[in-house]
Amino acid sequence: MSKIIIYSTPACVYCKMAKAFFLDQKIDYIEKDVVSDLKAQEEMIKKSGQFGVPVIDVDGQIIIGFDKAKIVELLKLG
Repeated sequence: MSKIIIYSTPACVYCKMAKAFFLDQKIDYIEKDVVSDLKAQEEMIKKSGQFGVPVIDVDGQIIIGFDKAKIVELLKLG
């Protein structure tokens, strides 16, 4: 099973869409709120070079934004 980390903020619409997608697909993930967790924020920026969310880490492959097609590809869902 893949290890998935989603770096998000509570107000982010695309973060909510990504989390809903994972729930619909019954895929477990770890959520890191980069507003309340500065260590997670630094980790996200180091991995992606991005300040925007969501940043999704699928087994070390970084996805910027909610790129459903890329997630499906990496998780071999389709």
